[in-house]
This record gives sequence, structure tokens and C-alpha cells, in this order.
Amino acid sequence: MFAKIRYLWGALVIAVVVGLGMIPLLYLFPRHKGTIMHKLNRVILFLLGAKIEKVGERDPHAQMYIMNHQGIIDIITMEAIENTHFSWVAKKELFEIPWYGRLMRKGEMISVDRENKAGLVKLFKDVQKSLDEYGRAIAIFPEGTRGSGQKLLRFKPGPKFVAQKLGLRVQPVVIVGSKWVLNEHDHTAHSGTVKVIYLDPIDVKNAPDDWYETVRETMQRTIDEQMERYAVAR
Repeated sequence: MFAKIRYLWGALVIAVVVGLGMIPLLYLFPRHKGTIMHKLNRVILFLLGAKIEKVGERDPHAQMYIMNHQGIIDIITMEAIENTHFSWVAKKELFEIPWYGRLMRKGEMISVDRENKAGLVKLFKDVQKSLDEYGRAIAIFPEGTRGSGQKLLRFKPGPKFVAQKLGLRVQPVVIVGSKWVLNEHDHTAHSGTVKVIYLDPIDVKNAPDDWYETVRETMQRTIDEQMERYAVAR
């Protein structure tokens, strides 16, 4: 019961900080979007009773970060861990949500229409624009949706296509513990630590043909190892 109450508290915290703080400040101070996102996402984690543990280092030259997806805390953590404003790739339906969609659009996030065959071409163009005009790296969940367990879903072909066409430098990231902090599947929440693990970056231009599949295998192996330790530690 207490975990259910904590979930309601967490949902309220996110709604209030985003709706009454983040969105208005992005409109008032558009030149400081990265800092606003960074600071307020740290506030959210603090109010949720969550801490961040970082393993490895973010490659500042990486142009695309691909990570496993367990829920909204993944995004909050990645924005909070360092003052680096990403261009997040998300399904277009999220941009249509009242008020929250404003955050997506004002933050110049990238929408993907999965039902439209031209969606991949649009994704390619939007990624290029973000890199060239905004100077912002791309953050994407190759699974395409939240996983209900620790086994990675099949990776969508979009990130591979874009990375290879543009010859990007890609860094995989594994996130562990975010579902414990806020579980959107069973509506529970707990205090805890979200662990962010930066894996070795890949220069796609010089990578073997199976680099994408190898990345998935490495991420899954890391998740399995970490979750075994995390479950014991918790």
C-alpha cells in the first residue's frame, strides 16, 4: 500500500514540476533550456527520494546515445545526471498530449510516426537538423517502448539506419533501478538508486556490419549482471 501511495506522490511531483516549473521556464528563458531541464529534473529525483550512481564516462563526442527503457525515470535521470540537453526521440502520440506535448515541442524533441512509411526519412532529417543546427546529441530508446521486465525487446531498425547513414559516433547506455524508483506498469514507487552505466562508444563508420546486434547483446549482458547485484543490494 505504501508503495502505491509513493507512486501517486511521484506522479504528482512530476506533473507539478513539469507543468508549473519546467514548461513556463522554457518559454521565459529559451536560451537556458539545458540548464532548466538539468536542474529541475534533479529536483524531481530529490523529491522522489532517488539518487544517481554513475559508472564510466559519457563520451562528449558521441552524437547518438542509445539506452534501455523502463519508464519516465530514465529520461529524468539522463537529463539530471549531467548538464547536457539531449534531443529525445519519441513517438508522435506523446506530442499530442495536452500540456506535456508543449514540453516536447518547446524542447525541440524529435517525433516519430510509426504508422507512416515516410517516418524514417523524417527521423533522418530531424536528427541531422538537431546535430547541425542545434548542436545537440540524440537520445533514443531502440526498443521503441518501455519494457515490462529486464529482457530487452527487439531493437527497431531506425536508430541503426540513421547512425549508419550519417556515420555517427554512438554510445550505448544501460540504466538500472529506474523501475524500482517509479514503476509505471504496477503503479508502485520506492526510494532508491538509479545506476547509469556508460558503455564503450562505437564509431559506426568503422564498425563491423553486426555492430547494432552486438550492442544489444552487450547491453543485455550488462543489465543481467547489474540486476543480480542490484537485487541483492536492495
